[in-house]
Amino acid sequence: MTFTYILDGHIAHQDRMGNAGNLGPGSAQWMKAASGIIHSEMPKQENGLLRGFQLWINLPAAHKMDHPEYQEYAASVFPVVDTSDYTLKVLIGSFADTNAPVQDDITKVSFFDVQVQPGRSFQLHTPAACNGFFYMFEGSGQLNGHSVASQTLVIADIEDNPIEFTAAAQGARFLAVYGKPIHEPIVQQGPFVMNTREEIDQATRDYESNQLVRDRARMHRNN
Repeated sequence: MTFTYILDGHIAHQDRMGNAGNLGPGSAQWMKAASGIIHSEMPKQENGLLRGFQLWINLPAAHKMDHPEYQEYAASVFPVVDTSDYTLKVLIGSFADTNAPVQDDITKVSFFDVQVQPGRSFQLHTPAACNGFFYMFEGSGQLNGHSVASQTLVIADIEDNPIEFTAAAQGARFLAVYGKPIHEPIVQQGPFVMNTREEIDQATRDYESNQLVRDRARMHRNN
């Protein structure tokens, strides 16, 4: 399963079963590949800019063969929590009683785009027993007393609640992501992520024999 979030530029995408679309600045796509999608993505610059993120999310074994589907969202659909200290775009999950259009009861993932004003602070309270990370892509600051520079990924100690970030003099912008651990073995090869070597080998045979895609993915657009 993937979540693609575009900041600048565009990504045109299509799959072998006829689904197609275009993601522009601020928009996002939640794609549950599950039992199989053969999918292509064509990034395109706009005014010389192309920037975004793609998070790969592992499904539990019990859901790896679910029916595939897309959820595609325009930038205007995502709610924003705006305070004097920070602005937070709720992309997946919930924050401060504000709910994103993307909710997933299987993985319990939350995904926020947070911009903190210069010298101001932001606190994040997370559920117990979660795994998470922060990715600083603009500015810098202090995360629970430790310096974090731009272009830095920090694996968060979720047990140390609340997590507190204070921006440096130029402010900061980062992704805050966390979810429920699956506690299952993972075997990965190319685009395939399964639980055993045998399942990976079967997925490869299915792809090579044109049997990977069993059902056309359902497409849901929210504009």
